[in-house]
Amino acid sequence: MEAALERFGEKLLPFANAIGNQRHMQAIRNGLIAILPLTIVGSFFVIFLNLPIPGYTEWIAPYREILDVPFRFTVGIMALYASFTIGSFLGKSYGLDDITSGFLASLGFLLLVMPVNITEGITSAGVEITGRYIPITPLSAQGLFSAILASVIAVEIFHLMKKYKLEIRMPEGVPPVVTSSFSALLPTLVIILVFWIPRHILNFDVNGALTWLISPLQVFLTGDNLFGGILTVLLICVFWVLGIHGPAVLGPIVRPFWDQAIAQNSEAFQAGMSAFQLPNIFTEQFLQWYLWIGGAGTTLALVIMFMFSKSKYLRQLGRLSFLPGLFNINEPIIFGAPIVMNPILAVPFIVTPIINLFIAYFFTIMDWVPRMVAKAPFTVPAPIGAMMSSNWNVMSFFLVLICFAVSWVIYWPFFRIFERRNLENEAAVEAEAEATKAEVNDAATA
Repeated sequence: MEAALERFGEKLLPFANAIGNQRHMQAIRNGLIAILPLTIVGSFFVIFLNLPIPGYTEWIAPYREILDVPFRFTVGIMALYASFTIGSFLGKSYGLDDITSGFLASLGFLLLVMPVNITEGITSAGVEITGRYIPITPLSAQGLFSAILASVIAVEIFHLMKKYKLEIRMPEGVPPVVTSSFSALLPTLVIILVFWIPRHILNFDVNGALTWLISPLQVFLTGDNLFGGILTVLLICVFWVLGIHGPAVLGPIVRPFWDQAIAQNSEAFQAGMSAFQLPNIFTEQFLQWYLWIGGAGTTLALVIMFMFSKSKYLRQLGRLSFLPGLFNINEPIIFGAPIVMNPILAVPFIVTPIINLFIAYFFTIMDWVPRMVAKAPFTVPAPIGAMMSSNWNVMSFFLVLICFAVSWVIYWPFFRIFERRNLENEAAVEAEAEATKAEVNDAATA
């Protein structure tokens, strides 16, 4: 079985590497990761605004609109930030100026937004407002795929014009900042025309078209479709078993859907919807807190078993892996045990999170636990992270403990088999060392 796994991994590795190392996929992945500080901190304001304390809602009501501002200017316009970071990373991969690339990507994205024209005055803070305004909704998670598309197109235009020297050149001796600015003049004009004409002249709603095209896939992966959740988890775990970083390969494909899903939940929750009725079950946080306890494969239970193993190697590895595992970092155990290409540990590594997915899904649809409303840092220990992300619901804490107990039961027989094999290997090594030592002593005596 181990040889079959190895052959399968060798065949799949080039394909996985091609996806993971593809220029545009890398830019999307890195760009979305770059805005994590904004989305995580913004999510904390959702938690802060909805603390489950008697009388808290009434007490905070006069300040709610003010305290909601950080959320609106972080998670609420995440697509705008993403357009800049994705464009910046993609431009850098081509050797272009990353700041200029980011600006051009954001420009392209903003040109896809139709301003709202307010002709009749609206009073705000005692001031009558009229004029043209950019609505915030298209800049939120709703416009994330438009941001990705606009970033890629804008930077590709910049790259091609740079490659074929379609730019204004400045004489030598001009400061690099000035040279860079003038070289972007013609690309800026082309990018404006490319995005402005379809949206504002032809009135083609790119964001609406994209939303319609991807809506079936979004519902499949992040709504409440059980099969979609199983497929995502299965692929991530199988990639890890084959020695391929699962999230790195699938991240550029799945993460935009995850980001949209948690943002939709946060916005609906902010609007007053019950945390039990939010639109998306399978957010990244659902997987993070109920399935990835200790990291992908729910490996914290295995780490603790290793800590008290009779095998010297497993015991030492378990102790070294415990602290990272507690904070959901499990590369030490995945590559140290190893779980990679290991038919004994691969089975529970794949099966455990899928069983826990069924359990957590059942608890969710039965309204025993709420759906996830906010992001929390992935390094928070799982029971606390689950409470933070689910509006401080205590049952979420206990559900993590239940999933941990289930993972312990599943891993235990496989751990015992693996431990026995390691003990036999260690005994064989010690016997060989003793035999070698005896031969040396005999030779010395002779």
